[in-house]
Amino acid sequence: MTIHIDSLQFDTIIGLLDFERITPQRIVISLQIDYEYTEGLFLNYADIASVVKADILSGQYTLLEDALLSLKALLFEKYPAIERLGIRITKPDILPDCSVALSEEWIAGR
Repeated sequence: MTIHIDSLQFDTIIGLLDFERITPQRIVISLQIDYEYTEGLFLNYADIASVVKADILSGQYTLLEDALLSLKALLFEKYPAIERLGIRITKPDILPDCSVALSEEWIAGR
């Protein structure tokens, strides 16, 4: 099975620039999570979305790279059924003429 959590949006402190350390900005997070579904074993997507949001809000990361790696470690630890994980973090408002994003995919145990 694959869980898709698309466009989880909220404002947070993230970034290196002086104003980014003071003023929350909108970020958009999307996840793709593969796991083996068996009867009684499922991943709660609402719980996952909550965990992701809480980590980013509390982390106040300076780099998207650090936020991405923190989410990876947290999700693989908290949800051992995850076989493959893809995360994309987008900052849609940081530049006037485009949005920027960072993404990565991992396979459990690698």
